[in-house]
Amino acid sequence: MKLAIELGAVSPPRHLSSPGEQPGNLDLMTEWVQHAERLGVSIAFSAEAWWSDAVTPLAYLADKTHRIKLATGIMQTSARTPAMTAMTALTLHDLTGGRFALGLGASGPQVVEGLHGVAYTTPLARLRETVEICRMIFAGEKVRYQGKVFQLPLPGGEGKAIRVAHEPVEIPIYLATLGPQSLRYTGSSADGWLGTSFSPDHPDAHLSFIREGARKAGREASDLDLCVSVRVEIGDDVEGIIRSRKKGVAFNMGGMGSATTNFYNDAFRRAGYEEDARAIQSLWLEGKRDEATRRVPDAMVTEFQAVGTREMVEERLRRYRDSGVTTLKLGLDSAPLGPERFELLENIVDLTKGLS
Repeated sequence: MKLAIELGAVSPPRHLSSPGEQPGNLDLMTEWVQHAERLGVSIAFSAEAWWSDAVTPLAYLADKTHRIKLATGIMQTSARTPAMTAMTALTLHDLTGGRFALGLGASGPQVVEGLHGVAYTTPLARLRETVEICRMIFAGEKVRYQGKVFQLPLPGGEGKAIRVAHEPVEIPIYLATLGPQSLRYTGSSADGWLGTSFSPDHPDAHLSFIREGARKAGREASDLDLCVSVRVEIGDDVEGIIRSRKKGVAFNMGGMGSATTNFYNDAFRRAGYEEDARAIQSLWLEGKRDEATRRVPDAMVTEFQAVGTREMVEERLRRYRDSGVTTLKLGLDSAPLGPERFELLENIVDLTKGLS
């Protein structure tokens, strides 16, 4: 089982910070990725939501690293046209010497409609068509496409079919998907899956749909890199760790989506937490966030994360591996970016190497 790390929001380095401004984390982030590379970590994923974009940090890191793969985790399909997504991917492919992987996702209606002003009406169609157009461009083909969301060239205008001026290349595409239909599409078409709200105790809440989609396309789930996010925290105060993690779970249940569209909540419900997920969401949306946090049962932390003593975390990592996960994308927010997080990563690498 391979390991991946996450990159969060980027802020300016010390020498570029304004007087009185808190020094940024760019230098530390660079050291973080270089440290992960030395330890043999496979991929560094750069995120975007409502902070820095996912692309620019990778362009900066391309010259600072040599072996580790650099990937978007994810680029939002609503924020860019498919052609710009593909051209950006080609540029990063060149800057990294072929180490780039394109992670795509539909995001959710609150961000898509609230920040980008794009209607969240056909997210799966937009995702599918973006993938197909990107692959057309990667293959060196002229862009002629007639889809539900995109028509290229635009009908009735003066546009013509254009071939992007780049030799054909293969760039792996990872899809961040949570809903059943999107998971089926991932199984049928993606090179990798970026999974969240995943529990190795309830893998079929996600993987059954990926396997179904793969089977219908004449593939196997093993054809994909099943890359799953997991929060990891090692410590002896197990009850304290679990308690500190509940607010994040409550936020995912109530804050990561609207009252009617919350893919994280849906995933927990499919894993058997229907009543809990609905109750937590209701409390959160009513503004009762402390009550929502207290409503989170321990199992909604322990079954979806890897927390506790070193022995407990080792067993959790083994369960992730045995459930079919091929890459663990480590969320190490329990340790601040710096020496403490570096050491935590070292411990996780050691634990993973020791799995029997």
